[in-house]
Amino acid sequence: MEKIISFDSEIEFVARINEVKDCLMQQGPEGSSNEDPGKLWFNIDVPKGHGFRAGDRVRITIEKI
Repeated sequence: MEKIISFDSEIEFVARINEVKDCLMQQGPEGSSNEDPGKLWFNIDVPKGHGFRAGDRVRITIEKI
């Protein structure tokens, strides 16, 4: 049985990494990990053409295969 972890979050910003990929990020306000230890952050590289923008809500799913 695969282990699956999933959570919903808002994209804080999209960073241009290079001509091939961008990085979708949610890091929260400065110091938020101390203020809310349950807040989950993410930085995910994705291929160009993804169409995501800051403010979009996304579901992050991690699955062991």
